[in-house]
Amino acid sequence: MTSAKDELVTKSAEELRRLIGSKQISPVELVDACIDRIESLNPAVNAVTATCFDRARSEARVAEQHVMDGKELGLLHGLPMGVKDLEDTAGLLTTYGSPMSRGNVPSRDVVLVERLRKQGAILLAKTNVPELGAGANTRNPVWGATGNPFNPALIAGGSSGGSAAALACDMFPVCTGSDTGGSLRIPASKCGVVGFRPSPGLVPNSRRLLGWTPISVVGPMGRTVAEAALQLAATAGESAGDPLSYSVDALSFRRIGNVDLSKLRVGYTEDFGCCDVDESIRRTFRSRVAAIKGVVHVCEPVEFNLGEVHRCFDVIRAESFVAGLHAAYERDPSALGPNTRANYEMGAKMSLADSAWAQSEQTQAFQRFQSAFSKYDVILSPTTPVSPFPWTELYAATVEGRPQENYYRWLALTYVVTLTTHPALSLPCGVDEAGMPFGLQIVGPFRGDAQTLAISHAFEQAFADSSTLRRPRPNLLLLHEATPALKSLVTSPPIFNLSGSDSSGFSMV
Repeated sequence: MTSAKDELVTKSAEELRRLIGSKQISPVELVDACIDRIESLNPAVNAVTATCFDRARSEARVAEQHVMDGKELGLLHGLPMGVKDLEDTAGLLTTYGSPMSRGNVPSRDVVLVERLRKQGAILLAKTNVPELGAGANTRNPVWGATGNPFNPALIAGGSSGGSAAALACDMFPVCTGSDTGGSLRIPASKCGVVGFRPSPGLVPNSRRLLGWTPISVVGPMGRTVAEAALQLAATAGESAGDPLSYSVDALSFRRIGNVDLSKLRVGYTEDFGCCDVDESIRRTFRSRVAAIKGVVHVCEPVEFNLGEVHRCFDVIRAESFVAGLHAAYERDPSALGPNTRANYEMGAKMSLADSAWAQSEQTQAFQRFQSAFSKYDVILSPTTPVSPFPWTELYAATVEGRPQENYYRWLALTYVVTLTTHPALSLPCGVDEAGMPFGLQIVGPFRGDAQTLAISHAFEQAFADSSTLRRPRPNLLLLHEATPALKSLVTSPPIFNLSGSDSSGFSMV
């Protein structure tokens, strides 16, 4: 039997914000409902890590009073929020999934969280990540592994896997993510939600050490395109904390434009001419393309020549790991997990010539990519090349029968798009042959964020009436019965009182 609280948490962020603004529900009521959902389902998926429930309830009471007093309300007023554990949150444990930061309680928020809170969002908890965000399997020695809501024995993707799994379980109406090689798009695809990688600088990323490098961005996730757009409207715009940021009419993202699909020109690719993709995923993608052909003006294959894009990504990605981990590696290499250590050691061997070559190669890949958008409004591809696999496997060691040369090569479908700096969104599009969520990657034109959202929204609406194409939902009854060993990787608990709360009043789930 569905309770009133269960019905409440399944409502969209936009509807919840409207109900709060019209005094039909209280932020206190909503916070309590989300806490109940977390306590009920998180043991099965391990998506949520550190929590601040008492503080959230207190902030919700203040938010309720603001409504009653008729004060001006923000875009996200009263909406509970989960923040990826790579983003600093003032007063709330932020571990980055690393044993080196078990007791790290930041004194201030990153710009992303600061803006979300300014628009009225209420921080409820942190969401799980791979160690230091390295990889697309959300597991670490501090909190353990996050399981997929459709099958907790399988991966939720990463590195924003905790956020994606939490959204799929309706734990929050607002969740943050970030993306270097696909960390917003991949977990969204695996968990059946929306992940949007915006153009670099559209949403300020104040924690990026290499401020002028565009491959790492922060951005929104949501259960729908509209939820992602609402979060984007609350966070976009110039900030002195990010040298790539720029001025924009952020509120314009609330107004998703109408797109006539019958006039849309679509190009599609199974592999960008350079990525390994399992045959079962290719078949699923072809079936989606066949359905899309019936509703758009043009839908045809497009070929790409992206040069040495894999080596290019290796070099540029490794630069950020060298910048961030040099001191830690010099102090104690064994303190780093296998993924992060491999990244550092790869980068430390590279030369200035390697770096200069990679920057030039990325520029050429960007220029080659533009030719496709002279003919098409968007490019479609699968988001990931394999169906979710057991989280006990660190990464997909083989794709299409071919061994992968490193732990992130299986992410190529998303990281080749990262290098072009184009906006890209993963849209839920039914399930694959294994019955797991299938994500359609929708790549928009250069700086065409609004266009990408509008086209994605139009596809979402077109898919809604199709049992084959619409967003799949996990069976929550099965989650209640699931008891996976998701925390088996934990080597020792964070420096917090796990039985209740620490001296600051924050508890763990």
